[in-house]
Amino acid sequence: MSRVTRKTKKRSVIPGFHLTLGITIAMLSVLILIPLASVLVYALKLSPSEFWEVILSENVLYAFRTSICCAFIAAVINVIFGTMIAWVLVRYQFPFKRLLDGLIELPFALPTAVAGITLSKMYSSSGMMGKFFGNFGIEVSYTHLGLTLALVFIGIPFVVRAVQPVLEKLDPQFEEASYMLGATRFETFRRVIIPELRPAILTGFGLAFARGIGEYGSVIYISGNSAKEHTQVVSYVIMQKLNYLDYSSATAIALVMLIISFILLFFINVIQIRQARRVNDV
Repeated sequence: MSRVTRKTKKRSVIPGFHLTLGITIAMLSVLILIPLASVLVYALKLSPSEFWEVILSENVLYAFRTSICCAFIAAVINVIFGTMIAWVLVRYQFPFKRLLDGLIELPFALPTAVAGITLSKMYSSSGMMGKFFGNFGIEVSYTHLGLTLALVFIGIPFVVRAVQPVLEKLDPQFEEASYMLGATRFETFRRVIIPELRPAILTGFGLAFARGIGEYGSVIYISGNSAKEHTQVVSYVIMQKLNYLDYSSATAIALVMLIISFILLFFINVIQIRQARRVNDV
C-alpha cells in the first residue's frame, strides 16, 4: 500500500508536465520576459544623470502628469458608472438586456484607433456632440476633457466585468436581514453591499487606471498632442522619441511606465489574494 501511495503522489495531474512546463517557460520568456529585459538593457545604456535628465525634462513630466491625472479621473468615473451599470444588469430585467450586456465589451473588440477617430470627430466643434457642448462654451476634443472621455470609453468594461460576477453571487438574504434589523436602504448599501463589492471595485479601478496610463490609439487623435496645451500623453512622447531614433530615451520613459504598471499589478494581486482568503474563511 505504501508503494502504491508513493507512486500515486509522484504522478502529475497534467500528462507531460515537464514538456508543458518547458513550453510555458519558453513562451513566457519569448513573449514577455525578454522584451521587458530589453527595455531595461536599453535604458541602462544611459548614465544616471542622462536617465534623470530625460525623465525630468519638461515635456516628459507634463506627459506623465497628463496621463496619470486623466487616467485617474477616468478610472474614478468608471468606478461610479461601471458599478451602476453592473447593478442594473444584475438586479433588473428589461428588454434588450442581453444586447446591452454584450455592448459593454465593445471597447475590447473595437480597434482603439477607430474609437479615437470617432470620438474626436463626434466631439469636435463641427461634430454633433461638440456643437451641443459648444453652446455652453465647453470644448471637448483636443483638451484634457476629451482625453478623459476617451479613457472612460476604453476603461469602463474593466469595472463592469469585475463587479458583475460578485453582484451575481451576492446572496439577497443579507439585504433582507439588514432590512429586518431596521436598516435603511442607504445603510444596507453602505454596510452590507459595498464591503462585499469593495475588492472587485478596487480591482476594476486598478485595471482601468493601468490601461488608461498606457493608452495610445484612442487618445492620440482626440488629445491633439499639443505641447503648449499639455495634452501630450506618455505613449505619444515615447513614439515621438522612436521617430527620432532616440531609443535610449524612449526606453527610459518606458521603464518608468513599466515600474508604474508593476506597482499597479502588485496592488491588484494583493486585493485578489485578500478577497480569496476572505471567501475561504467564510
